[in-house]
Amino acid sequence: MTTTFTLLHPGAMGARTGGEATRTGTRVLYVPTGRSPASLQRARAAGLEPADSLASALAASDFVLSVCPPHAAEDVAREVLAHPFRGVYVEANAISPDRTRRIAAACAERGVPMLDGSIVGGPPGPDSAPRLYLSGESEQVARLAGAFEGTRVVARPLDAEIGAASALKMAYASYQKSARVLAAVSHALAAHHGVGPELAREAASLTANILAETDQLPSVAARAWRWAPELGEIAATLRTAGLPAEMADGAAAVLGRWADDKDDHGLTVDEVLRHLRTEG
Repeated sequence: MTTTFTLLHPGAMGARTGGEATRTGTRVLYVPTGRSPASLQRARAAGLEPADSLASALAASDFVLSVCPPHAAEDVAREVLAHPFRGVYVEANAISPDRTRRIAAACAERGVPMLDGSIVGGPPGPDSAPRLYLSGESEQVARLAGAFEGTRVVARPLDAEIGAASALKMAYASYQKSARVLAAVSHALAAHHGVGPELAREAASLTANILAETDQLPSVAARAWRWAPELGEIAATLRTAGLPAEMADGAAAVLGRWADDKDDHGLTVDEVLRHLRTEG
């Protein structure tokens, strides 16, 4: 039996993700009404099928896949839940676990099952295979994952409840997005002082994959008492240059949570991570 999706808001990520599902024989619908010319072109290029209305798309669908700007996630869910729908709502946006659980509660009130999804990586393409993590009811997860089997969207079920997939996205994006912003600030500071080429040369020599190097975290905690004042100097330098210093201030505050770990090189990674949490 053919599985049918309704894809909400076919942006670059959503349209190309839906397009991968069509490679397995999945029917992927979208509603062209109100969409921009760019969105319509993306949908056509991905092989998605236009529907007359959201109501008609929902009536034909086993799943609704919501991939939209994060701020719109709850509004989009409300729009869907205002219609009769007998399928599974898939919340696949970059939103907090709390927002995901609110949407799940709204779905439950209307008798609509929901899966929590998160997409890690760029839109699928010749050199990109994003991972679609899914948490929720196992049979529904397995059915949705099957729609992407053998495609450039790698479905990865999580043996966990609603909120787990969203939490993974938040953890990954916390580093990925912040690192890009921090890089921009660093290059702006170097350019202000006329040492941009030198910073670029140093950057080219870096080999570390910092997010993967969890074994280095105990050393960071043990040296936090020395790093915090340096971050204070960095913040002052940024302010003098007219650049945002909030990330440096924030990093200094994080280091302060390891104040009691001064020169303690016997800490485990679990202890270091636990010391970052506030009580309660």
